[in-house]
Amino acid sequence: MSLSRTSLAAGVALLALAAASQASASAFYLQEQSVRGTGRAYSGEVADKGVGSLWWNPASIAGIERSEGYFGLHAILVDSKVTDNGSTITRPIPPTGLTTPVGGENRAAKPINNGVVPNLGAAFRINDKLSLGLSIAAPYNFTTEYSKASWTRYDALKSQLRTVNVDGVVAYKVNDLIDLGVGVTAMYADSELTNALPNISPLQPDGSQSLKGDGWAYGYTVGAQLHPSKSLTIGASYRSKIDQKLKGTVTVGGLLAPIPAANNFSTDGEAKITLSWIANVGARWAVNDKLTLNGSVSRVGWSEFDAIRIKFATSATESVQNYKNITTYAVGLDYQATPRLTLRTGVQYDPTPTPDVGRTARVPDGDRMMYATGATWAATDNLKLDAAINYIVFDKSKINRTDVTATGSTVNLRGDVEGSAVVLSTGARFSF
Repeated sequence: MSLSRTSLAAGVALLALAAASQASASAFYLQEQSVRGTGRAYSGEVADKGVGSLWWNPASIAGIERSEGYFGLHAILVDSKVTDNGSTITRPIPPTGLTTPVGGENRAAKPINNGVVPNLGAAFRINDKLSLGLSIAAPYNFTTEYSKASWTRYDALKSQLRTVNVDGVVAYKVNDLIDLGVGVTAMYADSELTNALPNISPLQPDGSQSLKGDGWAYGYTVGAQLHPSKSLTIGASYRSKIDQKLKGTVTVGGLLAPIPAANNFSTDGEAKITLSWIANVGARWAVNDKLTLNGSVSRVGWSEFDAIRIKFATSATESVQNYKNITTYAVGLDYQATPRLTLRTGVQYDPTPTPDVGRTARVPDGDRMMYATGATWAATDNLKLDAAINYIVFDKSKINRTDVTATGSTVNLRGDVEGSAVVLSTGARFSF
């Protein structure tokens, strides 16, 4: 058995960086960028006013009466289960290969870690028409972890992604009918991914591989709000695709003969991927002094994620992906219970962009329904306190993935996924 160090490293880089892109660009995009919006399942954010909606529409701060600040904190508690359903591995043992069950622990409980997501923003009133804004968010932040003995080990052990997204915004109130906004986006991403590598003999212990990488990427956001009457606001926004370049270090260890010892190494590589655009359209209608109805539709262009383009030393390759565009729908309401207390609720349908064939254990995802409730307490004329609770139900889905590992084994991963999540959000909006 002979494997060149270069070909093995290229295979490792391709596998690990492909997983990184799926982690950062799948349905694990975090919508939790507004506590007020969390309480109505984000049904009204693109058409609402103020700094609390800045992530959703840069036009939201046009014509504000005073400068504003916002801070939010979201605790995401996930209950998930991933179960083996007949996964196999075929090792390249002559003459025809040896196929056996993957083995190991056949059930992983709660592989998706709980997390805390912060976000904040500020809007500065220059005059009665012009405002400047700053939004700092964490749209892709999560960790999945499996035991080293898990049946998923050749596909995934640890997948960790941390991002920081900064938007600088200019908003302008054209007249009483139209508000406009535009922003520049900078996103920093840092990731760590690990998994096991099978040696040639099933009697040998597993080897390991890991990837650590980071990089900056840039884009833009634009938006508008239309006010055809005092009771109706229509909003629309567009967040551009982002061409992300991840530079990282690939480390391989624990590979045993007949694989040459030189194939245990550490080397550099990079991957180029395109993250999707997001288009939002929504409306808010004040039925009377107490009740406001909200609705929104979002189209997410995951088809931009067409391939992962790998560059390693003097080699270049790409891995074709099959992500699909999705459309999410949300409806909700706000109810002014007292002069200081606003209650809200909402529901959202959010389908997964991940394909039925090719879904990875790194991102065990499915279509989801979100049920939300929340409230705002006006503590003073300048301070509003927000709180919300979301319950998210994931449809049962399948892990159905076939990969050839860097050591030449073919892993057919077959599993069942189910889960739910609770999101607890709290925050404050204040004027100055």
